[in-house]
Amino acid sequence: MRDPTGFLSIEYQELVDKALDWRLKTIQGPSEPVAIVDGKEVLILCSNNYLGLTTHPKLKEAAIQATRKYGVGSGAVRAISGTMDLHMELEKRLAKFKGSEASLTYPTGFQANSGLIPQLVGDQDLIISDELNHGSIIDGVRLSRGERTVYKHNDMNDLARVINEAEKRIPQYKRILIITDGVFSMDGDITHLDQVAKIGAEHGAMVYVDDAHGEGVLGEGGRGILSHFHLDHKRVHIEMGTFSKAYGTVGGHISGSEDLVKFALNKSRTWLLSSSPPPPVVASTIAAIDVLEKEPQHVKDLWANTRYFKKAVEDLGFNTGVSQTPIIPLIVGESYVAKALANKLYERNIFVVPIVFPMVSRDKARIRVQMSANLRKQQLDDVISKLESIGKELKII
Repeated sequence: MRDPTGFLSIEYQELVDKALDWRLKTIQGPSEPVAIVDGKEVLILCSNNYLGLTTHPKLKEAAIQATRKYGVGSGAVRAISGTMDLHMELEKRLAKFKGSEASLTYPTGFQANSGLIPQLVGDQDLIISDELNHGSIIDGVRLSRGERTVYKHNDMNDLARVINEAEKRIPQYKRILIITDGVFSMDGDITHLDQVAKIGAEHGAMVYVDDAHGEGVLGEGGRGILSHFHLDHKRVHIEMGTFSKAYGTVGGHISGSEDLVKFALNKSRTWLLSSSPPPPVVASTIAAIDVLEKEPQHVKDLWANTRYFKKAVEDLGFNTGVSQTPIIPLIVGESYVAKALANKLYERNIFVVPIVFPMVSRDKARIRVQMSANLRKQQLDDVISKLESIGKELKII
């Protein structure tokens, strides 16, 4: 009898043979710059914990107190009996912090994109998406019934061309949605959101930005990409973000108008049919907003480390692409070179991971270095020294 699952091992082996497989390492302890990974003490340079808030005393204490008061779970989806006063407090605090009329939280950022995008557009509508948008956006677009098209990465002339050609072809689209990442997670560059908003306004289009890697990083006090470009939610209608990166917790949100939130909580199935975030997570996320408002040094330290490290590796001859943020790729080309670089760094007690196809194109494999506010200059200097040695050994620089 034919084994119906035989393809699993065959296709996995194909990934191994092409150096495209993922092999997990295990962190044994908290997510901090220095941690135990697979039993070995290393410096972690591949964490989304940009501000070091996962172990901030205020967040830990908030989680402990919420667990004592509310328990560890909510018991239901938000639409039934899973909405606690903590959820409402977080959304009120978040909306104020983001300068929006309202906010709605989701269990994850992925669920925000995959659940809301299909509800915003239908079969008489058009979605225009940046070609390097995150997989959660791509999945949300695929789930929609709208016509789909892409524009060249961060190319505003191409965005204008795409939308003009689409409207000539079908003049009466019911709705048009332009959607883009704010910070692109593999390259660390920032979308030209001010220009996206301008083009959107000229065509009466909705503008949707996924600011997962800009939250807590860009803008005044880490308020995000709208703050960075001095925009508001009348020009960028849907701002999506996550708590799982700079905020140090987990979850996602959308922020915008009251109408947007009412629409989303009634129509977004990933919100309606998912149990609500547990009280310790919600409470610690509220505490993260407190920290962002009252302790601006974390964001300043993050950017100081980013500028210092990026200049140093570029001076050595590494290709950092178009990075503008604490995401600093070291682009080396072939996947086996990226894996060799990551392995040699791990041998020298530095933990990074190779980023290979399909996350990036086949000829642009890299290691993705991510800065943290908690990294010390001495640690960065040690990494820079080891990168110089290994880079020369592998003939990267």
